[in-house]
Amino acid sequence: GGVACPRLHRAGGIVSEGGLDWAGLMRAGLRGLGLRPYEFWALTPAELALMLGEGAARAPLTRAGLAALAARWPDAPAGPKHREDADGRV
Repeated sequence: GGVACPRLHRAGGIVSEGGLDWAGLMRAGLRGLGLRPYEFWALTPAELALMLGEGAARAPLTRAGLAALAARWPDAPAGPKHREDADGRV
């Protein structure tokens, strides 16, 4: 059988209906992932969730994705640009 994998709560932690499912988390971390106890306890719930595959479905932003965002939401100019003359004056 597989290791029980608790679902993520909207607040970002691994929870069951009554709070953190420590037994399930320890089972998943120690047995399922083969973590040592000190490694398990050093993780945050978000790190453990990532290791268990939660949130892994979202792909990272690519160059093409960034270019599309920049085209859709271009930066507005901050204001008029000043050029210095030969003497260093604005």
